[in-house]
Amino acid sequence: MSPDELVYLGVLAASIPVGFLFRYLSPPVKQGAALLLGLSITIATCNIHTLHSLVTVIGTWIIVKSSWRYAPALSLGWSFLYLLFFRLVTSFGLPQPTPFANAVQLLLTLKMVSLANEVQSFHIEKKKEVSSFAKSPVTVGLSQEPSLYDILSYSYCYVGIMTGPFFRFQTYADWLKQPSPQALPCWEPCLQRLKLVPLYAALFLAVNSVFPLAYVRTEEFLDRNFFFRFFYMIVVFFVFRMRFYAAWCGAEAGCISAGLGCYPEKALSKPGGGPTVTYSPDPSTEEKYDFRTIQNIDCYNTDFCVKVRHGMRYWNMTVQWWLHHYIYPNSPFKSYTLRAGWTMFISAYWHGLHAGYYLSFLTIPLCIAAESAMEASVRTKLGPRGQNIFDWVHWFLKMRAYDYMCMGFVLLKAVDTVNYWMSIYFSMHIIAVCCIIIGKVLKGGRGEGRKGDKEGEKKENVKEKTGEKAD
Repeated sequence: MSPDELVYLGVLAASIPVGFLFRYLSPPVKQGAALLLGLSITIATCNIHTLHSLVTVIGTWIIVKSSWRYAPALSLGWSFLYLLFFRLVTSFGLPQPTPFANAVQLLLTLKMVSLANEVQSFHIEKKKEVSSFAKSPVTVGLSQEPSLYDILSYSYCYVGIMTGPFFRFQTYADWLKQPSPQALPCWEPCLQRLKLVPLYAALFLAVNSVFPLAYVRTEEFLDRNFFFRFFYMIVVFFVFRMRFYAAWCGAEAGCISAGLGCYPEKALSKPGGGPTVTYSPDPSTEEKYDFRTIQNIDCYNTDFCVKVRHGMRYWNMTVQWWLHHYIYPNSPFKSYTLRAGWTMFISAYWHGLHAGYYLSFLTIPLCIAAESAMEASVRTKLGPRGQNIFDWVHWFLKMRAYDYMCMGFVLLKAVDTVNYWMSIYFSMHIIAVCCIIIGKVLKGGRGEGRKGDKEGEKKENVKEKTGEKAD
């Protein structure tokens, strides 16, 4: 492991026992201590580059105080433009930020955009109360506009400061106001989240040592046969998954130990967003709680869900919620596939400026179009046994599609990504295009394809509202 990875590991490991201590603090002390600890971690790892995150926070605060009506759009523009400056900072003669500063900046960008939207929602609901002379039925929003101190505390809260998961300001405020944090679930869910981390870490270290990514860039690799080159992307994505499974499960455990994101099960919480319904616990019955709000990875469904679009749902779940609520609805396109493409482009930009991100993320809409075409033209015409076989083939191709796209994500450079894809003859791109063509031929026109896309989008929206899991 690199020195940077050891630092990340140290921060993750320390956050878990520290979280148990925070359950014993009163709200004001908890807020101040979480800010002090998070700011100390940031300064220790980012040094002078901490100023980047501070400028982003102050800029967002000025936007929110100046114009809450336009705060969401302005904060999105401000945060993303500053992210561009942050990545091109050496062009202005400034020192290159540390990887830790980049991690802090990424999560802070999500937080600031979400905060601006929450403040706007607060003012809209407040105006409704004034005009109707009645209290708004919406009680899951902010109770007051956050101060500069509140915003700084939220921005630099030690929980997930560099590793995530993303959580809204409302989730943070609810954490501070928990009436009996020591009575909330603690040890069992924390250990449940950590139980497979040693296995994920061991698999990551073992397989990565046998199949290093650097080998892909060598001439010797290109001289190997097609099947070996194709197999290599499967192994690379496996290593990639094990690394993030271990890191994100550990990050979730840090949230759980502190009690962050703990809500009653009947609140139907969504990863990243929190409760979706207003729910008041019944004091006469024993309440069941969950930590769905801070769940960032569903390891089983990431591996075994059938569809490409569902694979995104279970990976980096809190960020997917952010994209779904703040980027996807504001897309300039109406088509489901084009809106998905726009969302993936923004996701690629958020990750960085490397061409590999864009080549990978912008392949996703092609894969979604391919699976939609085949579902509409083939699967719907099959019986139960045929559909079962179709789903297994679909799952296999979905995994190979993610293996294929992962190579761009880890190789980063356009030339390295294209060289690898060329070495396996752009196989997944060709398969996707062939599926689209076959789908159009079998269903005899474009209308049914558009209908299939609309039905797919409608189902996704229904599941998002009801909290139902995708198959």
